[in-house]
Amino acid sequence: MQQFEHIDVDLLKKYSRPGPRYTSYPTAPVFSEEFGPSEYRKEIERTNASPDAPPLSLYFHIPFCDTLCYFCGCNMMITRDRDKIAGYLDYIIREMEMIRPLIRDGRKVTQIAWGGGTPTYLTPDEIRKLSDATKRLFEFDENMEAGVEFDPRGMTREHVEALKDAGFTRLSMGVQDFNPKVQEAVNRFQSEEETRRVIDWGRECGFTSINLDLIYGLPFQTLESFEETLERVIDIDPDRFAVFNYAHVPWMKKHMSLIHPEDLPSPEEKLKIHVRTIERLNEAGYLFIGMDHFAKPDNELAVAQKNKTLYRNFQGYTTNAGADLYGFGITSIGQFERMYTQNVKTLKEYYPRIDANELATHVGYLLSDDDLLRRDVIMTLMCDFELDKRAIEQKYNIAFEEYFAGYREMLLELEEDGCVKISDDKIEVPGMGQLVIRNIAMAFDAYLSEQLKKPLFSKTV
Repeated sequence: MQQFEHIDVDLLKKYSRPGPRYTSYPTAPVFSEEFGPSEYRKEIERTNASPDAPPLSLYFHIPFCDTLCYFCGCNMMITRDRDKIAGYLDYIIREMEMIRPLIRDGRKVTQIAWGGGTPTYLTPDEIRKLSDATKRLFEFDENMEAGVEFDPRGMTREHVEALKDAGFTRLSMGVQDFNPKVQEAVNRFQSEEETRRVIDWGRECGFTSINLDLIYGLPFQTLESFEETLERVIDIDPDRFAVFNYAHVPWMKKHMSLIHPEDLPSPEEKLKIHVRTIERLNEAGYLFIGMDHFAKPDNELAVAQKNKTLYRNFQGYTTNAGADLYGFGITSIGQFERMYTQNVKTLKEYYPRIDANELATHVGYLLSDDDLLRRDVIMTLMCDFELDKRAIEQKYNIAFEEYFAGYREMLLELEEDGCVKISDDKIEVPGMGQLVIRNIAMAFDAYLSEQLKKPLFSKTV
């Protein structure tokens, strides 16, 4: 199925500007330390007071890794101290035990995600320990979606079996690039053989979805070399791909200074890699879901997009709209309808909070009515590639053109270039516009002009 008959490289280059990824709205720079543990506790109590409270989504942050990948932008720490990992596991379970009594009984878990770091750096016994504690404290929905990030290096079949016993249904693995020169430059040595072996184990154990991550823009990548990786990962036949744009930000992530800027592909070469990746995955039968996500037509992401039930949160595109997200562990993020919260970033801050039976909140944010409206508009555009203005007017009791005065002027250039169609009733995002959807969403962001004064965001293409 061909979604894009022609991709205009010059047009993508034109709109390659810094902008948010909109895993939330407002975005994380708006979060404030004025929202702390007491404010989070009040929101938990408020949302659990209603008998119509939505289901639950649980996120667990496992920050540990065995080795340092120089490109990594995640919140992680390198350690080989197994006691340190075991101790953290005890604390994350204690955090669950502290929060669970605040949650009304009967609210089932419809989604679980383990991220990192490297969740599979846990031993099989540690995987079972965290899983058993979660099952003891929460009730799982029979159709629960459960995804875990894993690293095949050092994994055994017992790891995969432990994850399956824990209830996980989707495995998500970073490949990045199979080229040896690229792997050496970023200090991530991962063979195709070990990658395939763990995926085979996953399929044999009954995992229903496999996701592979790639990164373009890494040192020594060329169009030709990345095409070789593409062919090899397409042959593995995953259900989804996530293809991320490497953002070189050594002022934010010091270890990125170990990557030499002169080894990075030129902006022109990087854009060619991006375009060819979209074309090749499209040729191979994967649908472009949005931004960096691709899925087979029968995958739940593609089905949700077709049914207009796709959602976007801190894990990216998801099918689980409307659930209250509780985050556990350092830096983990929670999200309710009117609230975002994020835990403290270090173990030195986290452990004393849990010891004191205090929530580990570091920053957060309470959404205004305006935030809710703008989030709805932005997320609908990001997920559906179209917006019914009359439906928004009815839902929020506004006059769309009056409320968002000036948005058409901001989108005028994109409209002239055929990236967006604006009528009296709708905003539609055809072909090329879908590749610059972040730029289109930015027209409805009330905080953006102030935020763009600082180097906060990666480029939109």
